[in-house]
Amino acid sequence: MTDKNMTDRAELRALILSASFGSGHHQANDALDQALRASGVNLNARHADFLAYLNPFERAVTAGTYDLWLRYAPAMYKAFYDWTDSETEPKALTGTFGWLGLRGMTRDVREMVPEVVVGSYPTTVALSNTARKRLGVDFLNALIVTDYRVHHHWARPEAELLLVATEEAREQMARWKIPAGSVEVTGIPIGPAYRALIGADKTALRLKHGLDPALPLILISGGGTGTYRALKPVLNELSALGRRVQVLVLAGARGRGVQRVGGATVHQLGHTDDFPELLAASDLVVGKAGGLTVAESTTLGIPQVIYEPIPGQEEHNADYLERHGAALWARKLNELRPAVLRALDESENARMGHCARMISVPDAADKVAAALLKRLGR
Repeated sequence: MTDKNMTDRAELRALILSASFGSGHHQANDALDQALRASGVNLNARHADFLAYLNPFERAVTAGTYDLWLRYAPAMYKAFYDWTDSETEPKALTGTFGWLGLRGMTRDVREMVPEVVVGSYPTTVALSNTARKRLGVDFLNALIVTDYRVHHHWARPEAELLLVATEEAREQMARWKIPAGSVEVTGIPIGPAYRALIGADKTALRLKHGLDPALPLILISGGGTGTYRALKPVLNELSALGRRVQVLVLAGARGRGVQRVGGATVHQLGHTDDFPELLAASDLVVGKAGGLTVAESTTLGIPQVIYEPIPGQEEHNADYLERHGAALWARKLNELRPAVLRALDESENARMGHCARMISVPDAADKVAAALLKRLGR
């Protein structure tokens, strides 16, 4: 066996960090894990959730406040997002990033002695940097940015490697004074199932899942936590399109089963492992604009109609899609129905689907894995 082969087969110890503010951070990390293993690396990975590092009070303040804002006061979250999107944001806030959850982080770093710590949530990079200084260990400190715009919190000077979605995001990192050599454009990592479904037969997929091949199929994008505030008004609009449609409700579904609401046949499915196939079978995604959903939908060439995205990051995701012709953004409820009808028009749907594919990065997970391995000299 050559020295190179021995290096490639040597164990790679990786601490992979996410945060349960929705499911996107976990999905990105799972995709990276699979890509590293597929590359032939002998991966020894520990996956950790930043929120599990916090004590009950800290968790209630961070996750609880975020959830309350999104459910009941999105304008307050928007104000917080804009207030913190500045180099002048108070040190009293940014200073917490380096110690909030430090006990759990230090424990994992001490036990694993990782070669790389990679996170998909911004504050984990500051936290791991504190841990390595206290323990006197060294590792590659990396961050996967899971949105299409770089908020100030994502511009982490503690990171040796920041993996971003687009060239626009690279330029935004530069404006935040992050060195160019620390930034790689990779796309947002998604699971290999989506790449395998590119060009899949929609009719076959619909028949497999008990759906009508002849009716337009709309998938509601409500986020992994099921806290989509606009779900009820969106369903009301889809039931009154003046044409028959099928609608899939996953996270946020109330109960399970199928019911007819006006012109819509609504399938309440809840959480399901069949999401990739259901997305590939769809004609249109309607709802929020989470970074992972955008990456998955564009890979499969599925257009989007966006309504009430999370203020801040998802609004920027929506803007990115709209500018590239892959989505329509209904900013008011009375704009939603005409936007959906337009996006379901056969020629317009094909045009938007083509635009979606043009900005997709199906192999983003492989690119992230390759960038990490290159920095590690593997």
